[in-house]
Amino acid sequence: MKTICFYLPQYHPTEENNKWWGQGFTEWTNVTKATPRFRGHYQPQLPSELGFYDLRLEETRVAQAALAAEYGIGGFCYYHYWFSGKLMLERPLLEMLESGKPDFPFCLCWANEKWIRSWDNETQEVLLDQTYNDQEHLAHIQWLMPFFKDSRYIKVNGKPVLLVYRVDEIPNIVEKLNIWRKYAVNRGLPGLYLCVVNNYKNTLPPEKLIGYGFDAVVDFQPNARDFPSRKKTNFVKYILPRILNKAGEALRIKNFRKFSVTDEYSYGGIINKISQKEATGYRVFPTAFPSWDNSPRKKVNATVLQNEDAELFKKFLEISKKKVSLYPKQEQIVFINAWNEWAEGCHLEPDFKHGRKFLEVVNAVFTDK
Repeated sequence: MKTICFYLPQYHPTEENNKWWGQGFTEWTNVTKATPRFRGHYQPQLPSELGFYDLRLEETRVAQAALAAEYGIGGFCYYHYWFSGKLMLERPLLEMLESGKPDFPFCLCWANEKWIRSWDNETQEVLLDQTYNDQEHLAHIQWLMPFFKDSRYIKVNGKPVLLVYRVDEIPNIVEKLNIWRKYAVNRGLPGLYLCVVNNYKNTLPPEKLIGYGFDAVVDFQPNARDFPSRKKTNFVKYILPRILNKAGEALRIKNFRKFSVTDEYSYGGIINKISQKEATGYRVFPTAFPSWDNSPRKKVNATVLQNEDAELFKKFLEISKKKVSLYPKQEQIVFINAWNEWAEGCHLEPDFKHGRKFLEVVNAVFTDK
């Protein structure tokens, strides 16, 4: 059985981020600005052992992999950003491929959402758009091939595992998957093991997604469709700020600054809902997460499923493990969101408050004794 952690590469400055968000912007910029929104709110969450690292450093990438391997994690799933041939945040990936370090299993998830200036919740300006055509898809698979042929790349029955984040936005998806598969076979691979990510933004049911020709569905969490009832909704925390924000917009008040809005849900409640999901006739890879809090990124409409109990996360992992235990061995895969989503309060990397507690329960659940 294999655990694969989603991995965010936005911990180094880029020309585009300097332009859009300010000189030197990285994910740490949002993390260090976070403040508590309510009593008992755990913010800011700050890294301890690995520090405020820069992913341009090979030493950092090697240290991350060594820590993950020590606690039984089977690989990283790197987010990969491709915009019709334009790459974003690609440097850690390319250097990892060229150097052969770290010697740690990995796969890729094509995060094919358009990039929108939405973190400040004031605008929906498109920064980088997505376009889709057959020529672009051929160029994309050509670019991916060196990764697929790397000995570290995670495969199922010899087929490289590739995730696609927003399938519902890709026109003529069946034809495009055929382009990819045909190219892979013509280059000596037995095929591709393609996974569709079922996330909260997806507008299509999983049955339809799998029908496009994917091999498996990744049940990405947290997903708003699985949220329990909001935690003790109170007027001041949730409703009044929304009323004032809408009034400010309607009245076009000059220099109006929106009030913070934070929706808090029960972490234990979402585990209970997910545990009740029935088995399907197709492969579904569950995604467990230790906690979730995107308030560092979002002033308005932040979502918090705060969890500081490693044993509760352990329960989530055990439920996920059971769901895949009857699959063929190579398809016994559990995803974890995430290795290092610090601005979403969702990380296994140690912080000052909890240290390695969440890593320890991963090791307890998935390492054969």
